[in-house]
Amino acid sequence: MPQMAPLSWVSLFIMFSVIFMLFNPLNYYLYLPEPKISHFKKTTSLINWKW
Repeated sequence: MPQMAPLSWVSLFIMFSVIFMLFNPLNYYLYLPEPKISHFKKTTSLINWKW
């Protein structure tokens, strides 16, 4: 859109830059990964075969 004034482009750039700078730290610090702790229970069934 070449008919837009340069001031509009600067204000759009500033607005999107501020949104980007706010979104990235929020996205980084609010992400809580689940710890990958795997508990493997070794199930041994004691079967007495009588044959």
